[in-house]
Amino acid sequence: MSRPSYRYYDFILAAFVCVLLCANFIGAAKQATLTLPLVGAVTFGAGVLFFPISYLFSDVLTEVYGYGRDRRVVWAGFSALAFASVMAAVVVGLPPADTDFMRSYQGQLDGVFGNAWRIALASMVAFWCGSFANSYVLAKMKVWSNGRWLWSRTIGSTVVGEWIDSALFYFIAFYGIWATQDIVAVALAQYALKTAWEVLATPLTYRVVAFLKRAENVDHFDRQTDFNPFRLDDARDTDGR
Repeated sequence: MSRPSYRYYDFILAAFVCVLLCANFIGAAKQATLTLPLVGAVTFGAGVLFFPISYLFSDVLTEVYGYGRDRRVVWAGFSALAFASVMAAVVVGLPPADTDFMRSYQGQLDGVFGNAWRIALASMVAFWCGSFANSYVLAKMKVWSNGRWLWSRTIGSTVVGEWIDSALFYFIAFYGIWATQDIVAVALAQYALKTAWEVLATPLTYRVVAFLKRAENVDHFDRQTDFNPFRLDDARDTDGR
């Protein structure tokens, strides 16, 4: 049996990897504080503004194409993070030229990317565990609900996946660098904000899912899927509709 070909799958994969890299390397190390009505001052990692988009992509991929296809995207993102970490380490570690510009710029590179190996390690572990948990929960809930109540699957899977992701990432990336109470506070704020982000994005998720199911003529149910996260094939069941 030939594999189905999809028009939008590769574009979603590329967008997912782009968001993942940017969210982890541009905003992850910055602590930001905003004063919210009725809540007060909330401190959070700046990457939270964009990282939840990756979970939206994961929800859409699992809902439309199935766990097997999303698994390939998770491994693509994992590989991209690994390469970015190696590249950052090499670039920062190269001896700088003896110029006025580089004497100043090298310090800036160290400040931004000097902790890249820990951020990358934390990102890869947290992303890998959280993403597979998110996809697994959504796929199982879709079978249990027979495809009804999409909102319960996207929010329920995010509650599980983001909890694992936030808990692992901040302790691996910043333990010993930030004060422990800051790590706990930021991780909890991240978790709450990411989950709220998913709730607010539910109408958009509905529209994207509906569009892709019509355009791709697919609505996958993981009834016989092998959920082993280390497989790279699609492991799709025979009932893709």
